[in-house]
Amino acid sequence: MRNFLAVAAVAAQLAACGGTQGQAQPTSGAPNAEGQKPAFPGQTRAPGMVSKVAYEVTTAAEGLDHPWGLAFLPDGRLLITERPGRLRILGTDGKLSNPVAGLPPVDARGQGGLLGIAADPGFASNGLVYWAYAETDPAGGNHTAVARGKLTGNALQNVQVIFRQTPSLDSTKHYGGRLVFARDGTLFVTLGERSDLPGRVQAQRMDGTLGKIVRINSDGSIPKDNPFVGKAGARPEIWSIGHRNILSAALDPATGKLWEVEHGPRGGDELNQPEKGKDYGWPTITYGEEYSGKPVGEGITARSGMEQPVYYWDPVIAPAGMAFYEGEAFPAWKGSLLIGGLSGKQVARLVLKDGKVVGEERLFTELNERIRDVIVGPDGAVWLATDATKGSVLKVVPKS
Repeated sequence: MRNFLAVAAVAAQLAACGGTQGQAQPTSGAPNAEGQKPAFPGQTRAPGMVSKVAYEVTTAAEGLDHPWGLAFLPDGRLLITERPGRLRILGTDGKLSNPVAGLPPVDARGQGGLLGIAADPGFASNGLVYWAYAETDPAGGNHTAVARGKLTGNALQNVQVIFRQTPSLDSTKHYGGRLVFARDGTLFVTLGERSDLPGRVQAQRMDGTLGKIVRINSDGSIPKDNPFVGKAGARPEIWSIGHRNILSAALDPATGKLWEVEHGPRGGDELNQPEKGKDYGWPTITYGEEYSGKPVGEGITARSGMEQPVYYWDPVIAPAGMAFYEGEAFPAWKGSLLIGGLSGKQVARLVLKDGKVVGEERLFTELNERIRDVIVGPDGAVWLATDATKGSVLKVVPKS
């Protein structure tokens, strides 16, 4: 492992003076969408907090082409997806495997490619791994798909595609692609609305899965208690609707509920706790504005029957990857939500109380890296994937 010596030195200096590398004022400057008001106090620009944590960062793996998703196996090995279409395994000995054999072809244009990764809750006995990826449609266009296979050595066997997003569109953006297993063994899949206007409006339609979160069984079948099972004109796999592009998702270890963070327009990234059958508004309501500076649609931020985000960022952080921190290595971060930032080149640490955000701290800004994923390791260390052509997987541990 290669130490970030400058980071460690700064950490040591800060520890000696009781300081931190976090930033106490996470949101500054004028909002992108001026004139918009939050629906309730604390919905945006939470007070800045400083955790006074000294840490050091080491490079666990490097030379990766846009690493996208990270997932630990029960034996401590780490699965790493690279967006162009490679799956690697980082061994407990620190060695990085050759690309795992057996993956289906991916459409690696634009934001597409090999995306989120998850190990089956029963991996120790069944060896199953699940991944999301951009797949071309023989009839034209492309879409997000989810496949699974048995990991045997350095190869995947008995690969099955268990989900395909509908309809396919000719777009290279907004695939979503995070995978989260619920406590009951069902699988949440986050999906984008493909960015183009024809796809955007379908985030509100029930006959397709653009701009949705879907919930499926581990074999791709539909859970009988999904909210739209048996309802005419609605896809039975839908869990919630009205999403833009969800690149962050995690299960709350305290409640077992799903949380997600999605890319909004300029000035409209948002944190949600997506509940069964509910509508999160896109593109009818949203904070923020078009990249042109024009209003999105009618330019409204609220409507009856549509949910408000728990929190939103204006300016945005371009969220990617997230984890609830429940480890022992960093007691000051316990109970926090850690969210990677692409444009912000940082991790946002959100402090939660009674389901609301009461504070925010910006971490790891000194790395000057686009953070694509953030997870917590078995020993409580924080692991980061950096989004770059020569990207890395970084390990964050307390300063000794």
